[in-house]
Amino acid sequence: MTALAAGTPSGAFVTSTQSRRSFSRNGRNEVTPPPSSRRRSGGVPARPRARKLGAVRRSQLVTTYGVGAMIAIDNESFIVAGIDSWNIDDAPEIFERRLAKVLRVKSFRLPPAPDPDRGVDGVRVRRFPEFYSCPECRVLQPFSAFNCLPGRANCPSCQEDLVPSRFVLACDDGHIEDFPYWKWVHRGSEQSRGLCGGTLTLRTEGNTASLRSVVVRCTCGVPDVSMEGAFRVKSLRELGIRCEGRRPWLSGAKPQPCTRHPRAMQRGSSSAWHPVMRSALSIPPWGEGVRGLVEREKLIGAPEDAIRWHFEKRPGLLKRADTTIEEVIHFAREMSEDTPTPGESVDAPVDPHTLLRKEEYESLCRGNPEQRTSEWQPFVCEKPEGDLTPVHALGLAEIMLAKRLREVRALEGFTRGVAPLESEPEQRLAELHLSHDVDWLPAIEVKGEGVFVRLDEDRLREWETNPAVIEQVEQMRLNHLALIRERTPSNPKTSGPKSPVSPRFVLLHTLAHILINEWSLDGGYPASALRERLYAGDTMAGILVYTATSDSAGSLGGIVAQGDPERLAATLRSALARAAWCSNDPLCMESGASGADSVNLAACHACVLLPETSCELNNSFLDRTLLVGAPSGAVPGYFQQIAAVN
Repeated sequence: MTALAAGTPSGAFVTSTQSRRSFSRNGRNEVTPPPSSRRRSGGVPARPRARKLGAVRRSQLVTTYGVGAMIAIDNESFIVAGIDSWNIDDAPEIFERRLAKVLRVKSFRLPPAPDPDRGVDGVRVRRFPEFYSCPECRVLQPFSAFNCLPGRANCPSCQEDLVPSRFVLACDDGHIEDFPYWKWVHRGSEQSRGLCGGTLTLRTEGNTASLRSVVVRCTCGVPDVSMEGAFRVKSLRELGIRCEGRRPWLSGAKPQPCTRHPRAMQRGSSSAWHPVMRSALSIPPWGEGVRGLVEREKLIGAPEDAIRWHFEKRPGLLKRADTTIEEVIHFAREMSEDTPTPGESVDAPVDPHTLLRKEEYESLCRGNPEQRTSEWQPFVCEKPEGDLTPVHALGLAEIMLAKRLREVRALEGFTRGVAPLESEPEQRLAELHLSHDVDWLPAIEVKGEGVFVRLDEDRLREWETNPAVIEQVEQMRLNHLALIRERTPSNPKTSGPKSPVSPRFVLLHTLAHILINEWSLDGGYPASALRERLYAGDTMAGILVYTATSDSAGSLGGIVAQGDPERLAATLRSALARAAWCSNDPLCMESGASGADSVNLAACHACVLLPETSCELNNSFLDRTLLVGAPSGAVPGYFQQIAAVN
């Protein structure tokens, strides 16, 4: 776990070897590490010990409480600091060459774990929001103005625990700051142009939980103002409140020019932080054989003498990998030359993330039988035993059993406000650090199993070129394009936004959802422990449903067992029968647009939507009509004949 530590206007996260972390902070609101005579890399001495605040799991620092996210600890609130403030001396290094090249870094790191005996605290946090209020005297002011005792967060006058501000101001580019209470309460008064010298107070009136009951008052005598209307962007714009471009998670960061209109939001709102994660499967030749050995032993770019000395001390490694020291030296040099320079652009004929999927798709189709050196073989993919005739009749061309797979998930950045959409430009990404020396990103690696299914290309091509099918998906695609234009400023140098939405894309995505729902009943895994991976394109038509978690729902063989041809045929028939009818029909099936962003058609929580952890597209771009067809027969479904028989 990771421990939380606080120090000056900042704090620190600390993780333990049990994959959890803690935070600590000093009396000045900032988290600092514990004292130690041990020096960090580069000769920088360790920082003083910080007070432990709490703990979270290592994986949460990538998925839930990553850089820029707010976390509540008792009666205090903090924001996770940039990775350039993390102590990574002992943080395990994660190698995934394909993903590192796309993200333009050298490697990845597990969030560091704390070691109190050696004064290592790991991840740091900073106090945010700065405004606190006292529930007794109701004073609303910056935390530093309360003059609390070191390590305490209570009102010196009332001895009551302080309460962090409920409201913050953020924009879609990731900037965030305290809500401007002073401007809000002095709106329309002559004093709005300068400080009045009064003291703000915050109280709750009435028995309701509405914003009308939250009232802000200033002792200068202006009328009391409730928080009603504060969440309307228009109200803030009329008061001249604009985004100041503040980045409190980055120490010493100057405000950035920003043209976005900020919006008020609850401090604990799910829209206050959206991680943008990238992932890749470890496929041959990377991660196994000699390359895997070089990565594991951290020999990339090492001198020849050092490599020879390394294996003189551990000769068994060469024997277990079935290789020679000359071959290790060759690959160590070759992998060093292929290491990307941080910030270097990737020259590729297609989008680099699409290229990752194409390579994985080819490996899944080709397979990779288990070898004798299984210790360095993170990817094992084989064909199932038995006759494939039952699934061929359903429109499936191939089944592959991924008996062993490894996935690396890296945090590339984050956004606030509206969640990022597929194919949305990356210009909204908020940065994770300021330093130019940072050549890594926080990531986690998970291992599991899965089943890969590929559709019949000939049958699929005939179906997706049907005019009725194209028309069915066209409105969804147009809604997606409109969203992208609304959320991102136009760029005359580009040809305009692009959308991945197509009949093939939506069909594969919806098929993955109904299989996950069905396998959660038959495979022994909760739906939240299963994930989808889509391979949709001109030359790709497959899905990988897999489990890859770090908790108790690990790789137990339950999903691979579902890949048996006869069992999969029965599962698909059952899933299609469920998809043919929804308890919300006919409203669900006849919907012209559904979902938060109107990028779904026939899809709701009663039929095909999944837990957020299972869907890589935030439950967007779904339509079960493409599976089973429209009841009127106007739109044919890819599996319509099978659904009709059921």
